[in-house]
Amino acid sequence: MTRVCFVGSPNVDVQYELLSRETAREALSTYERYAPFENSLAVDTVSLGAAVSLCNDLNWYLVRFVDLAIVREPSVSSDEWLSRSLAAAVRDGDVRPEDTGERVAIYGVEDGRLVEPMYVTRRPDGTLPSYDLRPVSETVVVRVTDDEFEDG
Repeated sequence: MTRVCFVGSPNVDVQYELLSRETAREALSTYERYAPFENSLAVDTVSLGAAVSLCNDLNWYLVRFVDLAIVREPSVSSDEWLSRSLAAAVRDGDVRPEDTGERVAIYGVEDGRLVEPMYVTRRPDGTLPSYDLRPVSETVVVRVTDDEFEDG
């Protein structure tokens, strides 16, 4: 299963905004919903392609209410997420799954909420630097495209 997660913008209840709108509610109605982070909505889809398609179907809402759309594809990584752009690039065959891990955004998790990302490159030994923007209880690693890394 491929999980897609939408993290709401500050001062926006992402679950309310997505589920109160008929088109978005219908697109999400066939999925069991989760909230892995504060102010998030996640669903499991059958494939990376289905996850990217769902993001595309919900794009109007994502632009308005979502700060971050991320995808966890087990065939790429069991514990790291992909940005929406990187997930689309992998699905389209523009990026090979094994070429996705060098550039990442590490988000801190504070009181269940994702906080500002730290953009880093993976060390030659495959490890990542520790998140040091503030004290946090845990971190979430999101693999990003080269363009997202440069803009970060």
